Amino acid sequence: MTTDQAGPALGDRRWKALAVCLTSSFMTLLDTSIVNVALPSMQRGLHADDADLSWVISGYALAFGLVLVPAGRLGDLRGRREAFLTGLALFTLASAACGLARGATWLVLFRLLQGAAAGLVAPQTSGLIQQMFQGPERARAFGRVGSVVGFSTAVGPLAGGLLIQAFGSADGWRWVFFVNLPIGVTVFAAALRLLPRSPASPGRREGFDLLGVLLLGAGVLALMLPLVQEQQWPGRLKWALLPVAAGLLFAFWAWERHQGRRDRAPLIDLELFSLRSFWLGAVLSLVYFGGFTTLFFVYTLFLQNGMNYSALEAGLASLPFAAGSVAGAAAGGRLVVRYGRGLVIWGLSVVSVGLLGVIAAVQWVPGRAVAVAAALPLLVAGIGSGLTISPNTTLTLSRVPVRRAGAAGGMLQTAQRIGSASGIAVVGAVFFAHLASHGSPAAALQLGLLTAVGIILMALVLAFADLRERRARPEPERRMESARQAT
Repeated sequence: MTTDQAGPALGDRRWKALAVCLTSSFMTLLDTSIVNVALPSMQRGLHADDADLSWVISGYALAFGLVLVPAGRLGDLRGRREAFLTGLALFTLASAACGLARGATWLVLFRLLQGAAAGLVAPQTSGLIQQMFQGPERARAFGRVGSVVGFSTAVGPLAGGLLIQAFGSADGWRWVFFVNLPIGVTVFAAALRLLPRSPASPGRREGFDLLGVLLLGAGVLALMLPLVQEQQWPGRLKWALLPVAAGLLFAFWAWERHQGRRDRAPLIDLELFSLRSFWLGAVLSLVYFGGFTTLFFVYTLFLQNGMNYSALEAGLASLPFAAGSVAGAAAGGRLVVRYGRGLVIWGLSVVSVGLLGVIAAVQWVPGRAVAVAAALPLLVAGIGSGLTISPNTTLTLSRVPVRRAGAAGGMLQTAQRIGSASGIAVVGAVFFAHLASHGSPAAALQLGLLTAVGIILMALVLAFADLRERRARPEPERRMESARQAT
C-alpha cells in the first residue's frame, strides 16, 4: 500500500482515529494551563516554595518543547502509531505519579517526564493526519486540531477551578493529574484498535541522527530556559544563554547540511525550508503564539489577584474565547482551501480587534463586572484565533512529504512552544513592571494586552507579505511541488 493510498483505504475509520488523536492532544495541551489555578493548592499541600511551583509549570513546557522534533522524526522512522502509544502510556503513568507525589521535588521530576511524554505524542497527530487525509478533508481535520488547541488552552483554568472546588484546596491539586487517568486508558485502548500503521518506507532503513538530536536539544534548551524562567531568575546573566543557543543551533544547521551532503538521513530535512509555505508558516505560528497565549496568563492573574475572582470564576471568564475558538477553527477548516493565506489575515485582524475590545472593557467597566463586559470581545478574539491556527497549520504542512510529516509537525509545534515562552516572558515583564511601579492591575493588564496586540500585528505583517509574494510570483513553489510529487 503506498502512502497516497493509505488514507482512503481506511475509510470512515479515519475520522474515529482522528478523534483518538484529538482527545490525546486535548489532554496534553490542557496540562499546560490547568495547573496554573492549582498552584496555591500545591503550595499548601506540599509546602512548596516559589521555585518549586515555577518548575511545575516551566519544567513541563521545557520537556515538551525539547522532545517534539526528535519525537516527530522517530515516528516517521519507526512508526507513528507505535510512538503515539508509547508516549500516551508514559503520559498516563506520569500523570498518576504526579498525583501521588509526596514532595515538591518528586512532583517536578514527574512533571518533566509528563512533558516529555506529551512531546512524544504531539507530533504524531499531525503526521497521522498527513498520512490519513488529503485535500479538503485534510484541511477539515486540521480545523478540528485548531479547535482543540484553542479550547484546551482556554478551558484549562475552568477545569482546574472545578477540580479544586470539588476536592478541596488541600489535595484538590492531585485531581488535576488524576483526571488524566481514565482519559488516557480509554484513548490507549481506542488507539490500539483504530490508529493505522505507517506505510513501509521504500529502500534502505534510515538511521536516527543522534548528534543532531543532542545539538538541537541543547540549542532549544538554551533558548527556552531564560524565557520560561524570566520571572524566577533575577538579573541579566540568564540572557547570556541566548548567544549560546544561537551557536548551538548554527552548529545543528551545519551538521544537518553535512548529513545531507553525505546522503545520510538528517534529523530535519533542510529542503523543507525551501518551501515558502513551510518556513513562513512556522515563523508566523511562532509569532502568533507569542501574542495569543499570553492573554490567559495576564488575564487570569488580573482576575484572581486584582479582582479577587476565585479560580472557578476566573476559569468561567475564559469560556467565551474557548467557544469562539472552536467555532472559528471549524469554519477555518472548511474555508482555507478556498481563501488560503487571506483567511489567516482575516483571523489575525479579528483577534487584534477582540483583544482591543478587552482593553476597552477593562477601561470602561471597572470592578468585578469586568468579566461580563469582556465576554463579547473574548468571543470575537476566539473566533479570530480559530481562523488563524488551523488554516495556518494546513497551509504550513500542505506541501510537506508524508514521510517527513512527523518531523515537520514537531518543528511547527516547537515554534509554537518557543513563541509561547517568549511571549509570556515579554508580556509578563511588561505586566509585572507596570504593576510594581503603579500598583494598578487594570492598567497593567491593558499595557500587557497592548503588547500582545503588537506581537500579533507582527504576525499580520508576515501574512500580508506572504500573500503579496504569492500573487506576484506564484509559479516557483508550484513547480517545486510538482517535482516533489514526481519523485
